Amino acid sequence: MIDIFEVRDLISHMRKVGSDTQACEVKEAAQGLPKSIGETISAFSNMSGGLIMLGLSEKQNFALVPGFDSQRACSELQAAADSMTPVVRMKIEKIPFESGTVVVARVPPAPAFQRPCFITKRGKYDGSFIRSGDGNRRLSAYEVDRLAEARTQPTFDLEPVKTATFADLNPEIVKKIVRRVKDLFPRVFGQLEEETILIQLGMIVRIDGVVYPTMAGLLAAGRFPQQFFPRLEVVFTLYAGTSKAGGLQTGERYVHSQELVGSIPDMLTDVLTLVRQKMNVGALIEGGLRRDVPDYPLAAVREAVANALQHRDYSPEGRGTHVQVNMYADRLEITNPGGLYGIAAVESLGKEDMSSARNLYLSRLLAYTPCEDGFVVENKGAGFMVIESALAQASKPPAKVENSVSLFRLTLEKRHQAEAAPSVRPRNQLDEAMLEEIRSRGSMSVKDMMAMFGLSRPTIAKHIRNLVEGKLIEPLEPRRSPKQRYRLALD
Repeated sequence: MIDIFEVRDLISHMRKVGSDTQACEVKEAAQGLPKSIGETISAFSNMSGGLIMLGLSEKQNFALVPGFDSQRACSELQAAADSMTPVVRMKIEKIPFESGTVVVARVPPAPAFQRPCFITKRGKYDGSFIRSGDGNRRLSAYEVDRLAEARTQPTFDLEPVKTATFADLNPEIVKKIVRRVKDLFPRVFGQLEEETILIQLGMIVRIDGVVYPTMAGLLAAGRFPQQFFPRLEVVFTLYAGTSKAGGLQTGERYVHSQELVGSIPDMLTDVLTLVRQKMNVGALIEGGLRRDVPDYPLAAVREAVANALQHRDYSPEGRGTHVQVNMYADRLEITNPGGLYGIAAVESLGKEDMSSARNLYLSRLLAYTPCEDGFVVENKGAGFMVIESALAQASKPPAKVENSVSLFRLTLEKRHQAEAAPSVRPRNQLDEAMLEEIRSRGSMSVKDMMAMFGLSRPTIAKHIRNLVEGKLIEPLEPRRSPKQRYRLALD
């Protein structure tokens, strides 16, 4: 049953904003259904569902359409639903409104294993759509393939890499993985040979008597997986401002950028090292004791990066895209190709102790793969809970999540300076002038300031210390770095 009061409230809202919404599509349908109605059904089915409302004119501030035939609209709408693959079982009702009747259909979200929902006669690649704002957008071939993955379990991580050999695996890591599974599952693996264990774990395969590492094996324990998959790396970039375009006026688009390669545990360790070096640490005074307050809790960063590497898209189409870790003046973003998989949904993150693994074999391997602080992942379905807990303990706001068919992005907000020691005002006109130049340029080095103000290095350094101690500016590089630059600290 469609709630008549929900419909009336929704129409009232659309009249106020002057348009339909992402979750509701309005059509006049005075002369029959528009040809685009199938696109709307597909778009709603491939997302979280939505409402289709017929018999109202958006151009006339959602007034009733004269001569609207509600019975005909119901029949044609049902026929449109039947012309989809899979057939869409939507609820269609006539709703009395003002002096007439509107037709309202609730389109349910298609189960993950049935997506993409598409217009049958146009085919999967031409007839699959998704909602974008208050309109519909045709899915790209890449997006169609990612949605279709949920119909059968992807096995890209189990793919043999025939250009590699067993020697491309790190023997030390391999032995630790074997020892780990023998300790955990002695009845299953205790008496087996190493090669047999590695085959059963999906690290290697034997084809015609030749042993090849799998993609999962190379990613978990490879010496240099990027020899075979150059873009399966992490790129860390530090920006001076709050966007990729803004912040520097020296011709540089960023302050620091570095490609991180190696196995997943190697890349994870390197990301944490860089974040630790590049972020700032403030202080809180509690009960007469000082407590360090980093911009980002490393436990949350670790879990976010590990999840990105574990769950990213490793399909042939996705292998050309790397994981990005971007540090801005106000936030840290971790982005991986491929959105949430299977039953996982943004609404359930951190609330349900379960997850869906796009890369089954890789996920299992990473639970046995050593990292500097234990093992890469736990595979207990609690990754986002760990992130939320770490942020809460550090008095940080919850992580922001952006999910689409093609990418997943998690954003951690930087600590506010109000959490740190109280800031002070600039001490003199030179301090004010330096702040203004840093504000306009995005960031400056000591050399830049010496050239700007015609003063000696010791004099500039003294004023920089004053501004840093006053929490008015902050360094971008570790202490004593020859590439040191300074930017405004956030209020």
